[in-house]
Amino acid sequence: MIDSYFQDVVRVFERYSDPSIASHQSAYLKNKFVFYGIMTDKRREIQKPFLVKSRIPELNEIDSVIRLLWEQQYRELHYFAQELLWKYKRHYDLSYLDLFEFMIENQSWWDTVDFLAQKPVGHLLYLFPDERSKLCTDWIESENLWLQRSTIIFQLKYKSATDTELLARNINALCSTKEFFLNKAIGWALREYSKTNPKWVAQFIDSHDLSPLSIKEGSKYI
Repeated sequence: MIDSYFQDVVRVFERYSDPSIASHQSAYLKNKFVFYGIMTDKRREIQKPFLVKSRIPELNEIDSVIRLLWEQQYRELHYFAQELLWKYKRHYDLSYLDLFEFMIENQSWWDTVDFLAQKPVGHLLYLFPDERSKLCTDWIESENLWLQRSTIIFQLKYKSATDTELLARNINALCSTKEFFLNKAIGWALREYSKTNPKWVAQFIDSHDLSPLSIKEGSKYI
């Protein structure tokens, strides 16, 4: 099932490849990835048959399928893999963390990491709040940029359920960085939460030594 499913997906994606589009897509991501050259709307259209309930892999196959897709060079297969993973969200438990971490640490760039952090990771940690603190500590101490970014943005959709103590702790652990993707994430998280609690965000920005980028992003709606 795994091999046939994988090969069927690849054959369809190859059929719709367009090298002229692929070159522009690759350039947009700093030429870090190879693309088939399938625009997002078209990709979502052609992948639909592979995401219906009767076609998706069995639950005990999903880890292997996702890893196989993730190990390929084509970026569209990574996008498909994470959207396939999201189809199983009602089955998420703590055993999925290894897979999430693998995906964040490999083939890493903002376009996949932001999806993974907000959706699979965010959803899992919403279900298991007691696991948040330790996981965030581990990911911050890993010194992996993308795991660290994930600790800042996994609560983006939590709104009033945001754990502000944890958000503050994670930001404080990372705010001395000069890394663009971390400072941008800090500002993004603060900006998003300011839609729910602008007073908390304003006080946090005023009382912490944040980068100009984080302040600019975080203050947008205050």
